[in-house]
Amino acid sequence: MKWLTTAFFMAWGMFCAIPCPYQRWDERLRPLMLVCFPLLGVLLGGIWCSAAWLIARWGGLGLFGPALLAALPCLLTGFLHLDGFMDCCDAILSRRPLEERQQILKDSHVGAFAVICVDLLLLLSVALFATAEWSKVWRPLLFLPAAARGPAALAVLSLSPMGGSSYAGGFQAQVGRVHRLTAAALTVIFPVLSTALFGIPGLCAAAAACGSALALRYGVRQLGGMSGDISGFAVTIGEFCGVAALTFLGKQVWEWTW
Repeated sequence: MKWLTTAFFMAWGMFCAIPCPYQRWDERLRPLMLVCFPLLGVLLGGIWCSAAWLIARWGGLGLFGPALLAALPCLLTGFLHLDGFMDCCDAILSRRPLEERQQILKDSHVGAFAVICVDLLLLLSVALFATAEWSKVWRPLLFLPAAARGPAALAVLSLSPMGGSSYAGGFQAQVGRVHRLTAAALTVIFPVLSTALFGIPGLCAAAAACGSALALRYGVRQLGGMSGDISGFAVTIGEFCGVAALTFLGKQVWEWTW
């Protein structure tokens, strides 16, 4: 079990801004670290749903509550996935030839498309949180980040990496069938578990997984391979789709069944 614990904390240190209580790196466990990526989402989802519960208990806090809930996933991850989202938006929306899109993806400068897309994303996210009935629908946030991360982890482990990606080279040689099968199982488990525990609003996890998977497919086709930026792009879109689904599904539900 020590290798599993180490892999989880590797994922924590790599993909989360919360200080990691156990810092150790084992290069051999990089594939398993990706398998643990959705499990890290449960930790982030626990913080997210706890914040939503507190905000609901305090009366919503006006616009500050929705703004905080919209910003919290970005704050908890150190804006890592949002950075990938912005890079992909710049590259894809440039509508340049593939080689130029890949160069734009690696460019450290921020373009107009990235700024416009992140502004729209945050604006719509705040609007969704302001619309939601959070006294009733905070619980499904628990599994929403994990569901959005499942397809991203599976894609990194299964798809051909883009040239120059950190997942190119020797990484693919370390990935085994067990890693892919476990990641695939986690991709399915969290939406099913969310729906079983929280009923119709729990389907938001399935919406998050579907949104993430579609974003991955689009990003890989547009950019010619898998990369960490495309993973962040997919996670960001997946979480947004999950919040949108939860907002509209939750308005139809007045009683919870655990």
